[in-house]
Amino acid sequence: MKNVFILGGTGLLGYHTVRELLKREYIVSTVALPPMPAPELLPPEVECHLGDINEMTDEQILDMLAGKDMFIYAAGADERMVPEIPATHFFYEANVLPTQRLAHLARKAGIKKFVIYGSYFAHFAEKWPELELKKQAYPRTRLLQEEVAFMEGEGQMDVMSLRLPYIFGTMPGRTPLWAMFFPQIEGKEIVPVLGGGSAMVTVQQVAEATIGALEYGEHGEKYTISDTNMKHKDFFQIIANELGQKDTVIQVVPLGQMKPAMAQYDEQTAAAGKEHGIHQVVAAEIQNRDAYINPDDTMPLLKYNKADIHQAIAETMKRCIEDTRK
Repeated sequence: MKNVFILGGTGLLGYHTVRELLKREYIVSTVALPPMPAPELLPPEVECHLGDINEMTDEQILDMLAGKDMFIYAAGADERMVPEIPATHFFYEANVLPTQRLAHLARKAGIKKFVIYGSYFAHFAEKWPELELKKQAYPRTRLLQEEVAFMEGEGQMDVMSLRLPYIFGTMPGRTPLWAMFFPQIEGKEIVPVLGGGSAMVTVQQVAEATIGALEYGEHGEKYTISDTNMKHKDFFQIIANELGQKDTVIQVVPLGQMKPAMAQYDEQTAAAGKEHGIHQVVAAEIQNRDAYINPDDTMPLLKYNKADIHQAIAETMKRCIEDTRK
Protein backbone atom coordinates (compact mmCIF):
# COMPACT_ATOMS: atom_id res chain seq x y z
CA MET A 1 0.00 0.00 0.00
CA LYS A 2 2.80 2.43 -0.89
CA ASN A 3 2.16 3.07 -4.59
CA VAL A 4 0.56 6.50 -5.09
CA PHE A 5 -0.86 8.25 -8.14
CA ILE A 6 -1.19 12.03 -7.86
CA LEU A 7 -3.15 14.19 -10.27
CA GLY A 8 -1.40 17.55 -10.51
CA GLY A 9 2.04 16.63 -9.25
CA THR A 10 3.71 19.70 -10.79
CA GLY A 11 1.42 22.23 -9.09
CA LEU A 12 2.37 23.94 -5.84
CA LEU A 13 0.57 21.47 -3.57
CA GLY A 14 1.23 18.45 -5.73
CA TYR A 15 4.96 19.20 -5.95
CA HIS A 16 5.42 19.41 -2.19
CA THR A 17 3.26 16.33 -1.65
CA VAL A 18 5.38 14.36 -4.15
CA ARG A 19 8.52 15.38 -2.26
CA GLU A 20 7.08 14.31 1.08
CA LEU A 21 5.84 11.00 -0.35
CA LEU A 22 9.31 10.22 -1.70
CA LYS A 23 10.89 11.10 1.64
CA ARG A 24 8.63 8.47 3.20
CA GLU A 25 9.59 5.91 0.54
CA TYR A 26 6.34 5.85 -1.41
CA ILE A 27 6.39 4.98 -5.10
CA VAL A 28 4.94 8.01 -6.95
CA SER A 29 3.52 8.63 -10.41
CA THR A 30 1.69 11.68 -11.67
CA VAL A 31 -0.16 13.28 -14.54
CA ALA A 32 -0.02 17.06 -14.85
CA LEU A 33 -0.81 19.71 -17.41
CA PRO A 34 2.09 20.88 -19.59
CA PRO A 35 4.44 22.64 -19.64
CA MET A 36 6.78 21.58 -16.86
CA PRO A 37 7.25 24.65 -14.61
CA ALA A 38 11.00 24.13 -14.30
CA PRO A 39 13.58 21.72 -15.78
CA GLU A 40 14.11 18.57 -13.75
CA LEU A 41 11.36 19.64 -11.33
CA LEU A 42 10.67 16.06 -10.27
CA PRO A 43 13.34 13.45 -9.59
CA PRO A 44 13.73 10.64 -12.14
CA GLU A 45 12.12 8.04 -9.89
CA VAL A 46 8.77 9.83 -10.32
CA GLU A 47 6.86 8.57 -13.33
CA CYS A 48 5.52 11.82 -14.81
CA HIS A 49 3.11 12.15 -17.74
CA LEU A 50 2.33 15.61 -19.12
CA GLY A 51 -1.18 15.89 -20.52
CA ASP A 52 -4.83 16.60 -19.77
CA ILE A 53 -6.33 13.62 -17.97
CA ASN A 54 -9.81 14.81 -18.97
CA GLU A 55 -8.91 14.19 -22.61
CA MET A 56 -7.71 10.64 -21.93
CA THR A 57 -9.90 7.60 -22.45
CA ASP A 58 -11.07 5.44 -19.57
CA GLU A 59 -8.76 2.70 -20.82
CA GLN A 60 -5.73 4.99 -20.80
CA ILE A 61 -6.49 6.09 -17.24
CA LEU A 62 -7.07 2.55 -16.03
CA ASP A 63 -3.70 1.55 -17.53
CA MET A 64 -2.00 4.36 -15.59
CA LEU A 65 -3.75 3.36 -12.36
CA ALA A 66 -2.95 -0.32 -12.65
CA GLY A 67 -1.05 -1.50 -9.58
CA LYS A 68 -1.58 1.77 -7.70
CA ASP A 69 -2.94 1.73 -4.14
CA MET A 70 -3.74 5.38 -3.52
CA PHE A 71 -4.95 8.41 -5.48
CA ILE A 72 -4.43 12.09 -4.60
CA TYR A 73 -6.64 14.58 -6.45
CA ALA A 74 -4.55 17.79 -6.42
CA ALA A 75 -6.21 19.56 -9.33
CA GLY A 76 -9.22 21.66 -10.23
CA ALA A 77 -10.44 25.28 -10.35
CA ASP A 78 -10.46 27.51 -7.29
CA GLU A 79 -12.50 30.56 -6.30
CA ARG A 80 -10.16 33.01 -8.06
CA MET A 81 -11.60 31.94 -11.41
CA VAL A 82 -14.24 34.32 -12.82
CA PRO A 83 -16.02 32.31 -15.51
CA GLU A 84 -18.91 33.18 -17.77
CA ILE A 85 -22.42 33.13 -16.29
CA PRO A 86 -23.54 30.76 -14.81
CA ALA A 87 -20.50 30.11 -12.64
CA THR A 88 -22.14 27.00 -11.20
CA HIS A 89 -21.93 25.27 -14.57
CA PHE A 90 -18.23 26.12 -14.92
CA PHE A 91 -17.27 24.83 -11.45
CA TYR A 92 -19.49 21.77 -11.91
CA GLU A 93 -17.64 20.86 -15.10
CA ALA A 94 -14.22 21.80 -13.68
CA ASN A 95 -14.43 20.13 -10.27
CA VAL A 96 -17.41 17.82 -9.89
CA LEU A 97 -17.59 15.81 -13.10
CA PRO A 98 -13.84 15.04 -13.36
CA THR A 99 -13.72 14.02 -9.70
CA GLN A 100 -16.68 11.70 -10.11
CA ARG A 101 -15.19 10.11 -13.21
CA LEU A 102 -11.74 9.63 -11.69
CA ALA A 103 -13.09 8.33 -8.38
CA HIS A 104 -15.16 5.81 -10.35
CA LEU A 105 -12.15 4.72 -12.40
CA ALA A 106 -9.91 4.63 -9.31
CA ARG A 107 -12.30 2.25 -7.58
CA LYS A 108 -12.50 0.15 -10.73
CA ALA A 109 -8.68 0.00 -10.82
CA GLY A 110 -8.56 -1.28 -7.24
CA ILE A 111 -7.44 1.93 -5.56
CA LYS A 112 -8.07 1.73 -1.80
CA LYS A 113 -7.46 5.33 -0.66
CA PHE A 114 -8.56 8.53 -2.43
CA VAL A 115 -7.83 12.05 -1.12
CA ILE A 116 -9.37 15.22 -2.56
CA TYR A 117 -7.92 18.69 -2.13
CA GLY A 118 -11.02 20.72 -1.34
CA SER A 119 -11.73 24.12 0.18
CA TYR A 120 -12.48 25.44 3.63
CA PHE A 121 -15.35 27.38 2.03
CA ALA A 122 -17.22 24.06 2.08
CA HIS A 123 -16.68 23.95 5.85
CA PHE A 124 -18.05 27.47 6.34
CA ALA A 125 -20.97 26.78 4.02
CA GLU A 126 -22.01 24.21 6.62
CA LYS A 127 -21.02 26.28 9.66
CA TRP A 128 -22.62 29.59 8.62
CA PRO A 129 -26.00 28.69 7.06
CA GLU A 130 -27.20 32.27 7.48
CA LEU A 131 -24.80 33.37 4.72
CA GLU A 132 -26.42 30.88 2.30
CA LEU A 133 -23.03 29.89 0.90
CA LYS A 134 -24.57 26.67 -0.40
CA LYS A 135 -26.25 28.85 -3.04
CA GLN A 136 -22.89 30.25 -4.19
CA ALA A 137 -21.38 28.41 -7.14
CA TYR A 138 -17.97 27.64 -5.69
CA PRO A 139 -18.83 26.25 -2.23
CA ARG A 140 -21.93 24.56 -3.65
CA THR A 141 -19.89 22.59 -6.16
CA ARG A 142 -17.08 21.88 -3.68
CA LEU A 143 -19.64 20.22 -1.41
CA LEU A 144 -21.01 18.24 -4.34
CA GLN A 145 -17.48 17.23 -5.38
CA GLU A 146 -16.95 15.66 -1.97
CA GLU A 147 -20.31 13.93 -1.95
CA VAL A 148 -20.02 12.28 -5.38
CA ALA A 149 -16.52 11.06 -4.54
CA PHE A 150 -17.70 9.61 -1.23
CA MET A 151 -20.53 7.81 -3.03
CA GLU A 152 -18.21 6.43 -5.70
CA GLY A 153 -15.96 4.97 -3.03
CA GLU A 154 -18.67 3.61 -0.77
CA GLY A 155 -17.88 0.09 0.37
CA GLN A 156 -14.69 -0.38 -1.67
CA MET A 157 -12.48 2.73 -1.49
CA ASP A 158 -11.89 5.12 1.40
CA VAL A 159 -12.41 8.69 0.21
CA MET A 160 -11.35 11.67 2.34
CA SER A 161 -11.44 15.43 1.71
CA LEU A 162 -8.83 17.93 2.90
CA ARG A 163 -10.54 21.30 3.20
CA LEU A 164 -7.74 23.78 2.67
CA PRO A 165 -7.49 27.38 3.95
CA TYR A 166 -4.90 30.05 3.01
CA ILE A 167 -1.69 28.24 1.98
CA PHE A 168 1.83 29.66 1.86
CA GLY A 169 5.00 28.37 0.25
CA THR A 170 7.02 28.39 -2.95
CA MET A 171 8.27 26.04 -5.63
CA PRO A 172 10.55 26.24 -8.68
CA GLY A 173 9.07 27.81 -11.79
CA ARG A 174 5.82 29.21 -10.39
CA THR A 175 5.02 32.62 -8.90
CA PRO A 176 2.87 32.28 -5.76
CA LEU A 177 -0.72 33.43 -6.24
CA TRP A 178 -0.39 35.95 -3.40
CA ALA A 179 1.17 38.48 -5.79
CA MET A 180 -2.47 39.29 -6.62
CA PHE A 181 -2.65 41.32 -3.39
CA PHE A 182 0.17 43.69 -4.38
CA PRO A 183 -1.99 46.18 -6.37
CA GLN A 184 -4.11 46.72 -3.25
CA ILE A 185 -1.04 47.62 -1.16
CA GLU A 186 1.87 48.84 -3.31
CA GLY A 187 2.38 52.59 -3.03
CA LYS A 188 -0.66 53.05 -0.79
CA GLU A 189 -0.50 55.07 2.44
CA ILE A 190 -3.76 53.58 3.75
CA VAL A 191 -5.08 50.12 2.87
CA PRO A 192 -8.67 49.29 3.91
CA VAL A 193 -9.46 45.75 5.09
CA LEU A 194 -12.42 44.10 6.75
CA GLY A 195 -12.30 43.00 10.36
CA GLY A 196 -12.22 39.23 10.02
CA GLY A 197 -9.42 36.74 9.58
CA SER A 198 -8.48 33.37 8.13
CA ALA A 199 -6.98 30.02 9.01
CA MET A 200 -3.58 29.41 7.42
CA VAL A 201 -1.18 26.55 6.68
CA THR A 202 2.04 25.93 4.75
CA VAL A 203 2.51 23.78 1.66
CA GLN A 204 4.59 21.38 3.76
CA GLN A 205 1.69 20.95 6.19
CA VAL A 206 -0.68 20.18 3.30
CA ALA A 207 1.76 17.49 2.15
CA GLU A 208 2.02 16.02 5.65
CA ALA A 209 -1.76 16.14 6.18
CA THR A 210 -2.30 14.43 2.83
CA ILE A 211 -0.17 11.49 3.87
CA GLY A 212 -1.92 11.55 7.24
CA ALA A 213 -5.24 11.21 5.44
CA LEU A 214 -3.91 8.33 3.34
CA GLU A 215 -2.56 6.51 6.38
CA TYR A 216 -5.07 7.38 9.12
CA GLY A 217 -8.10 8.94 7.42
CA GLU A 218 -11.57 7.44 7.49
CA HIS A 219 -13.99 7.17 4.61
CA GLY A 220 -16.33 10.13 4.23
CA GLU A 221 -14.39 12.40 6.58
CA LYS A 222 -13.87 16.09 5.78
CA TYR A 223 -10.68 17.35 7.41
CA THR A 224 -10.47 21.14 7.58
CA ILE A 225 -6.81 21.72 8.37
CA SER A 226 -5.16 24.72 10.01
CA ASP A 227 -2.08 25.88 11.86
CA THR A 228 -2.50 29.58 12.64
CA ASN A 229 -5.52 31.89 12.65
CA MET A 230 -4.70 35.47 11.66
CA LYS A 231 -6.60 38.71 11.16
CA HIS A 232 -6.58 40.14 7.63
CA LYS A 233 -5.12 43.33 9.11
CA ASP A 234 -2.07 41.49 10.42
CA PHE A 235 -1.69 39.51 7.19
CA PHE A 236 -1.74 42.67 5.06
CA GLN A 237 0.76 44.28 7.41
CA ILE A 238 3.24 41.47 6.74
CA ILE A 239 2.83 42.05 3.00
CA ALA A 240 3.31 45.80 3.40
CA ASN A 241 6.43 45.21 5.47
CA GLU A 242 7.92 42.90 2.83
CA LEU A 243 7.17 45.56 0.20
CA GLY A 244 9.21 48.00 2.30
CA GLN A 245 6.11 49.98 3.31
CA LYS A 246 6.36 49.84 7.07
CA ASP A 247 4.59 53.21 7.36
CA THR A 248 1.55 52.00 5.41
CA VAL A 249 -1.54 51.98 7.64
CA ILE A 250 -3.71 48.88 7.36
CA GLN A 251 -7.11 50.27 8.33
CA VAL A 252 -10.00 48.07 9.44
CA VAL A 253 -13.24 49.44 7.97
CA PRO A 254 -16.88 48.54 8.74
CA LEU A 255 -18.63 46.01 6.53
CA GLY A 256 -21.27 48.60 5.64
CA GLN A 257 -18.59 50.82 4.15
CA MET A 258 -17.24 48.07 1.91
CA LYS A 259 -20.42 46.34 0.74
CA PRO A 260 -21.69 49.00 -1.70
CA ALA A 261 -18.44 48.84 -3.68
CA MET A 262 -18.59 45.02 -3.68
CA ALA A 263 -22.20 45.08 -4.89
CA GLN A 264 -21.20 47.46 -7.68
CA TYR A 265 -18.34 45.18 -8.62
CA ASP A 266 -20.76 42.23 -8.85
CA GLU A 267 -22.99 44.28 -11.15
CA GLN A 268 -20.06 45.21 -13.39
CA THR A 269 -18.95 41.58 -13.53
CA ALA A 270 -22.46 40.46 -14.49
CA ALA A 271 -22.68 43.16 -17.14
CA ALA A 272 -19.54 41.68 -18.68
CA GLY A 273 -21.25 38.28 -18.77
CA LYS A 274 -19.18 36.81 -15.95
CA GLU A 275 -19.78 35.66 -12.38
CA HIS A 276 -17.60 35.01 -9.34
CA GLY A 277 -17.84 31.60 -7.67
CA ILE A 278 -18.57 33.56 -4.50
CA HIS A 279 -20.21 36.91 -5.22
CA GLN A 280 -18.06 39.77 -3.97
CA VAL A 281 -20.76 41.09 -1.67
CA VAL A 282 -20.89 37.65 -0.02
CA ALA A 283 -17.10 37.42 0.04
CA ALA A 284 -17.11 40.69 1.98
CA GLU A 285 -19.41 39.10 4.56
CA ILE A 286 -16.94 36.23 4.90
CA GLN A 287 -13.93 38.56 5.18
CA ASN A 288 -15.67 40.41 7.98
CA ARG A 289 -15.81 37.18 10.01
CA ASP A 290 -13.14 35.04 11.59
CA ALA A 291 -12.84 32.06 9.24
CA TYR A 292 -10.85 30.28 11.91
CA ILE A 293 -10.18 26.57 12.37
CA ASN A 294 -8.90 24.91 15.52
CA PRO A 295 -5.75 22.97 14.51
CA ASP A 296 -6.33 20.59 17.43
CA ASP A 297 -9.32 19.21 15.51
CA THR A 298 -7.13 17.70 12.78
CA MET A 299 -3.43 17.94 13.67
CA PRO A 300 -3.48 14.98 16.10
CA LEU A 301 -5.56 12.89 13.69
CA LEU A 302 -3.51 13.47 10.54
CA LYS A 303 -0.20 13.91 12.35
CA TYR A 304 1.04 17.01 10.54
CA ASN A 305 3.50 19.29 12.31
CA LYS A 306 3.40 22.88 13.54
CA ALA A 307 4.98 25.51 11.30
CA ASP A 308 6.11 29.12 11.42
CA ILE A 309 3.32 30.77 9.44
CA HIS A 310 4.75 34.27 9.76
CA GLN A 311 8.03 33.10 8.25
CA ALA A 312 6.21 31.19 5.50
CA ILE A 313 4.19 34.30 4.57
CA ALA A 314 7.34 36.46 4.51
CA GLU A 315 9.23 33.97 2.33
CA THR A 316 6.27 33.64 -0.02
CA MET A 317 5.98 37.42 -0.41
CA LYS A 318 9.73 37.74 -1.00
CA ARG A 319 9.39 35.26 -3.85
CA CYS A 320 6.39 37.16 -5.26
CA ILE A 321 8.40 40.40 -5.18
CA GLU A 322 11.39 38.75 -6.90
CA ASP A 323 9.23 37.27 -9.66
CA THR A 324 7.11 40.36 -10.31
CA ARG A 325 10.08 42.76 -10.39
CA LYS A 326 12.26 40.79 -12.81
